[in-house]
Amino acid sequence: MKLSMISILIILLSLLSCNDSNPKQNQQLQASIQRGAIVYEDFCMQCHMPDGKGVEKAFPPLANSDYLMNKRKESIKAIKYGLTGEITVNGKKYKTAMAPLGLTNKEVADVMNYITNSWDNKNDKMITEDEVSKIQQ
Repeated sequence: MKLSMISILIILLSLLSCNDSNPKQNQQLQASIQRGAIVYEDFCMQCHMPDGKGVEKAFPPLANSDYLMNKRKESIKAIKYGLTGEITVNGKKYKTAMAPLGLTNKEVADVMNYITNSWDNKNDKMITEDEVSKIQQ
């Protein structure tokens, strides 16, 4: 009986430790998220607020944002080049212009990883500097 309980415990621990299919990417993602938090604080928080909820009718929310999570390329492009025109976020229309922030591709990737993994957003597919570099205006 003891042997089977030990075997079950080992199997359970193995399954839990294998939860990350790519531990290296997970470490890279966590580092990117940490860098992105700094970028967010410096460039984004003034409009989108510390909690990512934005300002109703002025600045769209990033928290639990359908636009951010479903329009990956458009979101990267907005951060990289700015945004003009109307967008719909969580069923509400926003038409406030966002100026280009002058961020590097790495900073854009980092802040995207931060905001897509904060405030009820969950993104397992890391946004890379290479992916950002391929987004054209």
